[in-house]
Amino acid sequence: MGVSSDPWVRPSAAAIRIDAADAPIVDGDLSDPVWARMRPFTEFRQKLPNVGAPATQRTEVRVLYDDNNLYVAVYAFDSVPGDIVMRSMERDGPLFLGDAISVRLDPGQTGRNGYRFMIGSSGGRSDTLLLNNSAILDEWNPIWEGRSGLVEDGWVAEWAIPFRILSYEADQAEWGFDIRRVIARINEEVHWSAFNPTLQFTDVTQFGTLTGITDINQGIGLDVQLYGVSRIKRDWHISGEDTGISFTGGGNAFYSITPSLTGTLTFNPDFSDAPLDARQVNTTRFSLFFPETRDFFLQDAGAFEFGGRGFARGFQERSTNNGRPFFSRNLGLVNGQPVSIVGGGKLSGEFAGFGVGILSVLTDKAPNADGQVLSVARLSRPIFDESQIGFILTNGDPTGATDNSVFGGDYQYRNSNFLGDSIFQTDVFYQRSFSSSLGEDDSFGLALSLPNEPWAANASFKQIGENFEPALGFANRTGIRIYDANARRLTRFGPEHFLRQFAVSSNNLIITGLDDVVQSREHEADLSLITRNNHSFGVRVINFYERVPAVFLLPGDVPVPVGRYEWTNIRASAQSSRFASISVGGEIACCSFFDGSSLETGLSADFSPNRFYGITARHNWTQLKMPTGNVDIHVATLSANVTFTPDMQLQLQTQYDNISENIGFLARYRWEFTPASELLIAFGQAAVIPTTGFMVQRSQLTVRIGHTLQF
Repeated sequence: MGVSSDPWVRPSAAAIRIDAADAPIVDGDLSDPVWARMRPFTEFRQKLPNVGAPATQRTEVRVLYDDNNLYVAVYAFDSVPGDIVMRSMERDGPLFLGDAISVRLDPGQTGRNGYRFMIGSSGGRSDTLLLNNSAILDEWNPIWEGRSGLVEDGWVAEWAIPFRILSYEADQAEWGFDIRRVIARINEEVHWSAFNPTLQFTDVTQFGTLTGITDINQGIGLDVQLYGVSRIKRDWHISGEDTGISFTGGGNAFYSITPSLTGTLTFNPDFSDAPLDARQVNTTRFSLFFPETRDFFLQDAGAFEFGGRGFARGFQERSTNNGRPFFSRNLGLVNGQPVSIVGGGKLSGEFAGFGVGILSVLTDKAPNADGQVLSVARLSRPIFDESQIGFILTNGDPTGATDNSVFGGDYQYRNSNFLGDSIFQTDVFYQRSFSSSLGEDDSFGLALSLPNEPWAANASFKQIGENFEPALGFANRTGIRIYDANARRLTRFGPEHFLRQFAVSSNNLIITGLDDVVQSREHEADLSLITRNNHSFGVRVINFYERVPAVFLLPGDVPVPVGRYEWTNIRASAQSSRFASISVGGEIACCSFFDGSSLETGLSADFSPNRFYGITARHNWTQLKMPTGNVDIHVATLSANVTFTPDMQLQLQTQYDNISENIGFLARYRWEFTPASELLIAFGQAAVIPTTGFMVQRSQLTVRIGHTLQF
């Protein structure tokens, strides 16, 4: 059991079956006699810094299973155990900033999607879905057990992963499998299998093989989450408003229709555990994109992804998100105002070789809109080994003002053996919207990608029709053609060199109207480097062009007149090692903006003295001096966490910007007192800080207790 002398040959290992009565106790102590039944596999290679070289520290891995669980034990030897970095114990926290080990699984051997279960030397644990070899879903929160412990010559970690939380066909005896270990003090990352540095950690195509898993029990596949919620709320700015007290209940039911297909029902879902949206101040002509933060919609979100990987790699976020057929944040919003969701149903997973994502929700009445049924369906089918074809259909308008639907198809091609051992990807999509107010229109695109080393390149084209209207999606700029291309040259250095890597890149974005007249253009030259000690530095030079067809207002009501504008800025950044207990970063950009001048600065500081505490501060300042007026923009955030145990934590979050003059505060205490039971206490405070003083807007205290029944 181990890797071949050829560093790119996939290893294989066999899991050992045990009786449930002999199962190890998951406590971070590997003294259970059952672990001795398997000879460990130990052959690990570096992904960083010395690609393909043997790991500098020994790692032993054992894998067992019984009817219900997969058990993994890792003994991480360390020649300097006193220097093991324990940076965070927070559940789903930044474990990657210290010594950590990940079990990565592709139980269906999809070569596309997988699971990651990480345990830190600190005792923290996290779980992540790996989607389409390109994206992650950190908000996935299944029930599993994991513990770690320090020993004289290193540290150890144990996993118990229930088969019931994984999607795959019951007769799948061979799984995609990998172990990843981070040794923080020497910036070393080692893998059992997928250590090709070209591949991101989301990529499952080069996992090794875990064999021998047969005759297992996934139960009847029914999980019922029940919770009760009590809220105390007061709107202080409304005259005569009293303090309101409410008690509600709700829940979710998850049923495994097959081992790889899950049906979900929700009633009165509660989103009190969602964090504050990242504060943004808009200095463009177009609306901003705010990502989804609600757990119910984030779970299985990969089943609804459309368009392909190539459109996720553009260096301008507004060009990649623009034209999305489905964006779950629209479910529960009417004209930017939140509305309650009465209930909903979801079907996700795989069936008969198809990827399935079907979602429908019923929203409550809003002041100017009736309740709406909003639905999306996504089907995909793997073809040609690494590729897939798919379709998507949405129906509904959250406002109820129009009849709206979108239909689309996409094809995602991947070849990992292009010209030998290079990767080549092609993504193509077409979608058409049907609106009772705007009629019909379409959007389509093509992307080509070579994500390799030392050379990498990506090029994409997207057209969005003038009347393309995805009411359940996101389109902030229509009637355009988007041309996006970038190329990069990356050089890696050995461990004896001062530098770890050095990269130069060119990024180019051109947006035209449907008449091919250029509306926006950005040309960027970028230089970046990372040192052996994980400090990073970068310099970018960007040339902008904007054709403004109508006057628009910057923050502070500063107008930008009609005209054609071209300017060039330089941006420099630096970030100290994130592995240190104190990490600081800074960015500065100047000196032009349209026909005026600009100065932008960004400062950040992260303080993690030990695994129990963490503080993060961010401040961004933008100064714009225009012929029509001046504006200073300040956006500040401060967050902190106190982790009492791996299952109990307190999170604090504060945000402020001087344009809206709004300040928001959120405190969340979470205690998972059993693997299936949780207490959440959240307090939110909104206020305005005008020049006249501090004005409280809203206070809300939420207490939620929930329990999951498993059958």
